[in-house]
Amino acid sequence: MKCPYCGAEESKVIDSRPTEDNERIRRRRECLNCHMRFTTYEVVETVPLVVIKKDNSREPFDRQKLFNAMLRACAKRPVSYETLERAVSSIEQSLFSSYDREIPSVRIGELTMEELKKIDEVAYIRFASVYRQFADVESFLDELKKLVGDRKENQ
Repeated sequence: MKCPYCGAEESKVIDSRPTEDNERIRRRRECLNCHMRFTTYEVVETVPLVVIKKDNSREPFDRQKLFNAMLRACAKRPVSYETLERAVSSIEQSLFSSYDREIPSVRIGELTMEELKKIDEVAYIRFASVYRQFADVESFLDELKKLVGDRKENQ
């Protein structure tokens, strides 16, 4: 670590502790050349997720965009913001733990539908109808039949 006072590259760590938000490590250092003390912060470097869209274009993963899509699906439904936040966090955790840095949008859509199915069936159907772009009433009814069948199996 380069000393901000004399530019020397050798220093020793005197004290280390996490910051209040537990997102970084605060380190007090002393320059071995001029003996001045300074503070550095260490953060985890994350590799951003890239979403591969259906047209093969790529864009950075946007947690807020996912949250907004789920919020629209849950409009006028008895679903709290906290529940949606937990669902988005769960999806995000699944994506980050997959080791793939490029995620197909289809995978995000499937994870979103899984979470919405657990939260609210109406929100699930709303999201699925837009996401799957049902071509006709028959394909919509097929999805409803699957949902009813899943509900009967879980009872």
